[in-house]
Amino acid sequence: MFNLAPVPVPDLSGKTILITGAGKGIGAELVRLLKAQGATVYAGVYPAEAVEPLPAGVIVLPLDVTKQADVDAAIARITAESGRLDALVNNAGIINPIGPLASLNSDALAPAFAVNVIGVHRMSVAALPLLTASQGAIVNAGTGAATTPMEGWTAYCASKAGMHMLTRMMAMELAGQGVRVHFVGIPPTDTAMQTSIRAAGLNPISKIPQEKLVAPAVPASVLAYMCADAARAINEVLLDVRQPVFTAMMDLPETD
Repeated sequence: MFNLAPVPVPDLSGKTILITGAGKGIGAELVRLLKAQGATVYAGVYPAEAVEPLPAGVIVLPLDVTKQADVDAAIARITAESGRLDALVNNAGIINPIGPLASLNSDALAPAFAVNVIGVHRMSVAALPLLTASQGAIVNAGTGAATTPMEGWTAYCASKAGMHMLTRMMAMELAGQGVRVHFVGIPPTDTAMQTSIRAAGLNPISKIPQEKLVAPAVPASVLAYMCADAARAINEVLLDVRQPVFTAMMDLPETD
């Protein structure tokens, strides 16, 4: 369905980068790419989840973005150990609950907003002093569901729409501090989240065969690129992995 390949990731030696939701899927792949390109990587992982194997030298932090104490402890450790932060990638996200909106308990929507919107705000505000000092970047892992309603995804679509607008607000208010802020739309990707989506079977995304999904290395490479100095040339706040600015860098196979 998507003819995409990873983009080349520039050298990131000397950069310190923090990723939330780094224990699996796109987040774990992003950690591997950043480390391979020389960055000092802090991988924030949700304490209750199993963590995929990560490269030696990656600093793993227990990090629940809904808990201020966890966030403060992560930033304090980065400050003490590295003294700088060049990029924050807000990758943590949840899609549940999935189901027709009339069948959902209203309070069941709260966790999606707590992670996908409030968690992004919490992380970004906590990291802001370090990012201002480094003239760094905030990169929010987005989705087309932020602007396109999808059956059964009330919690995800509405909360990611909140992240979409929050990103625009941050870009507007933080521009004077020299901090870059971007929302990067990610296409349907072969992760555990897609397993839940296929099982629910409520919208066209659930019908995409697994072999047609994008490999996690593709969005991870774009997120990694946005952490590099080369990304300063990209002025758009709202981006998508499928935009020409990225596809032009992809080594794509020729098609008839």
